[in-house]
Amino acid sequence: MPEFPPLLSVKDIKALGAAGGQSFASLLVVRRFSPKTAANGNPFLSLEFGDRTGTFSCTVFADSPVFDLLKAAGEGAIVRLEGKIEYYQGRLAPRLAKAAVLDESKLTDSALVANLVENSPSDPAGLTGELAAFVASLARPELRATVQAVLDELGDTFVSAPAALGMHHAYRHGLLEHTIRMARAVKALAPLYPEVDFDLAMAGVLLHDTGKAIEYEGTLAPKRSRRGILQGHVVLGYQLVRKAGLKAKLELELLERLEHIVLSHQGKLEWGAAVMAATPEAVFVSMIDNLDAKMGMVQRALRQAAAGEEFSERLPGLESALLTRPPPPGPGPAATGG
Repeated sequence: MPEFPPLLSVKDIKALGAAGGQSFASLLVVRRFSPKTAANGNPFLSLEFGDRTGTFSCTVFADSPVFDLLKAAGEGAIVRLEGKIEYYQGRLAPRLAKAAVLDESKLTDSALVANLVENSPSDPAGLTGELAAFVASLARPELRATVQAVLDELGDTFVSAPAALGMHHAYRHGLLEHTIRMARAVKALAPLYPEVDFDLAMAGVLLHDTGKAIEYEGTLAPKRSRRGILQGHVVLGYQLVRKAGLKAKLELELLERLEHIVLSHQGKLEWGAAVMAATPEAVFVSMIDNLDAKMGMVQRALRQAAAGEEFSERLPGLESALLTRPPPPGPGPAATGG
């Protein structure tokens, strides 16, 4: 029987170090797949592979022994890879030597499949309980009924959906985690801004990204659905909120303000907002959304940092690499007294 090298996770691969040359084998999902053509006319593949511990990008040229197989496999495929560690301009860029596509239905080891899917680090059951409590905290009955109707329509899809495909909270239960973290921020920060209507802001946070439960589909390698491509989560969320608000007989001005939060929460038109935030609650929600999205990127980069790694790879959402080494410890409790 042939001996196979042990399978390494993405985090294990990154921990091998930047010296390069080490061999590795791994079972991964093709998260992103983009066939391209170089300036000289030669085809190549721009790929992203991942598992529950992280992702890395890889370029495969036409003369690679795995080019045809990976081109045929496409996005969402489960592949067993073998190759050597290489770095290009400080970034992991493995050279692949062997690849095999595995049929998900024939993978009998549930632990292997579970290792392919990145999940929220938070307990989804606990987050779901918090979600119900935040809905119950809404004082206006019609507003509470509007939020509940949207969540009831989406059901488990909202609980399991990612909040993005790559930028922030881009993993199973990520949308729920992002929503709850924003709701906690509203509860903590609203007392500082009495101009902000708490009910509207909280309802806006709970509903702002609900369109993403329709925009994305798939488990191993989520992608945009047909409606996601044609309409996008801002419009899809607006549709959900308007339908539920009218059914709940929410006062029309409140409904308009709630819809505005959904339409403007992306912050800038070039980031996907339908309009710029123009009410106290919409400005408040869009700022909290931006804060939690960026801190979500930070938290994920810290979780996935390899031992001894000082900086992460460049994070597009932060437009920078992240310093992953913690600061020196401060003085102990006894040293802080007056």
